[in-house]
Amino acid sequence: MRLLVTFVGGLGHLAPLLPLARAARDAGHEVGIAGSGGLVPTIEEAGFRAFATSPPPHHDQVPASQGREPLEVMDAAATEAEFARNFASRGARRMAAAVPAVIDAFRPDLVLRDETDLGTTIAAELLGVPVATHLVLASGLLVRPELVGPELDVVRAEHGLAPDPALTRLTSGLVLSDAPPGFRSPEAPLAVTPVHYRSTTPPALREPRGRRTVYVTLGTIFNHGSGDLFDRILAGLHDRGVDVVATVGRRLDPADLGPQPSHVRVERFLPQHEVLPGVDLVVSHGGSGSLVATLAHGLPSVLLPLGADQPHNARRASELGLATTLDAATASADDIGEQVVATLGDSATRERCRAVAAAVAAAPGPEAAVAALEAAIGP
Repeated sequence: MRLLVTFVGGLGHLAPLLPLARAARDAGHEVGIAGSGGLVPTIEEAGFRAFATSPPPHHDQVPASQGREPLEVMDAAATEAEFARNFASRGARRMAAAVPAVIDAFRPDLVLRDETDLGTTIAAELLGVPVATHLVLASGLLVRPELVGPELDVVRAEHGLAPDPALTRLTSGLVLSDAPPGFRSPEAPLAVTPVHYRSTTPPALREPRGRRTVYVTLGTIFNHGSGDLFDRILAGLHDRGVDVVATVGRRLDPADLGPQPSHVRVERFLPQHEVLPGVDLVVSHGGSGSLVATLAHGLPSVLLPLGADQPHNARRASELGLATTLDAATASADDIGEQVVATLGDSATRERCRAVAAAVAAAPGPEAAVAALEAAIGP
């Protein structure tokens, strides 16, 4: 099988696809990855043939120290409108134009797109290549047909395709998910049942003991526009009797946060899979990648959503009793510290999170997803 994996956006859209791409490669399949030009080095470092669908500066992840921009928090309605503008119009137009040449060069038997890559479905439809979808939006609420449909239909019309106002073409094929089963909101139903799999080896769950450790992250993109949020989070945790590990992103300098007490460690980047097994709670923005990994480790969260899919994920996590949510714009240092202490002491929340982790661990490994991909191309 020749598998072309496509994504639109930054590292948060590529990262969920890499474990499955590796599993397909390990099974003997030829795998290429197409996406943002700035991530071509990352794709190649992972050992895959890379195809740039935008100029190199787009979503460039090259480390560079930059000052923090003022905090801007978007509510759910605003993020839905922004998604339609950015992903269903500009992003879809870019991928619909770029991916046909990639398909022509790579000749895939199947295309696997990230859920937010709407333009690749147009390219594949034009060229008659089957498409599978990998869900990357944990709650699934960001893709609103009433907003996305009209924008995407304009791009479809530019390529001579009929309208698809209900977005049925987006999930007409195989759908894969490594998110916790049952986390996706019932308000975002799918026409097909996803094939759930776990992308990593199930971690050993941490038993609460001794001094607790809190991990603080705002992901890979939103940390740059976080204003004083890191300052408030860390100040709120200074005197709470917990150890803190915080990552601020490659573009920010930890020194900009000033001197920290010995029990607070601030780094630009640490691999999540190395940090999460040693912590008891995560303070995050609620991005899908961070939240899914947190739940896979059976950990509760205190969420401070900033935009994109985060308000929706925070709402769903709160509905399920897996996290508490604070307003990133108005929460004081004391508010954050008190909520962290309260959540650390909430055994019911911790047990619900551990139950989710057990469900994730019970899912088959990536080999099951590879088998589903093989079946999707038929005999």
